[in-house]
Amino acid sequence: MTIFSLRWKGLAVIAATAGLACVPAPAQGPELAMLNKVQPGLWKLQERGSADTANKLCVRDPRKLLQLRHKDVQCNRFVVSDSPYEVTVTYRCPSGGSGRTTIKYEGRGLIQIDSQGIAQNSPFAFAMEGRYAGTCID
Repeated sequence: MTIFSLRWKGLAVIAATAGLACVPAPAQGPELAMLNKVQPGLWKLQERGSADTANKLCVRDPRKLLQLRHKDVQCNRFVVSDSPYEVTVTYRCPSGGSGRTTIKYEGRGLIQIDSQGIAQNSPFAFAMEGRYAGTCID
């Protein structure tokens, strides 16, 4: 074996190893760590600036707050931004609806939810304040 062929084999091994390092790893789901701060339980949601009575909602999984107009639909989500105090997500549902929601964490027991999109072939937009009201009563 010549020195040239040894060098060529060495370069081939290096190239193959480098190529393996470039293989993409399986995608992992977004953390949405801010939502971990939102305490599960009973929340009062009221449209900002409205005198209407607040709606009560039992929140077992805070990620459900991302799709208030598409509550029981499994939608595909894309995380636009994820910071310690704010998360923005867009989503598209198989039924044709879609939306964009931003949730701001303002402190223990207080969140702001801004959402807009399409539900049942009609546009929607709302800005709500959420206040923790205690444990869910089943």
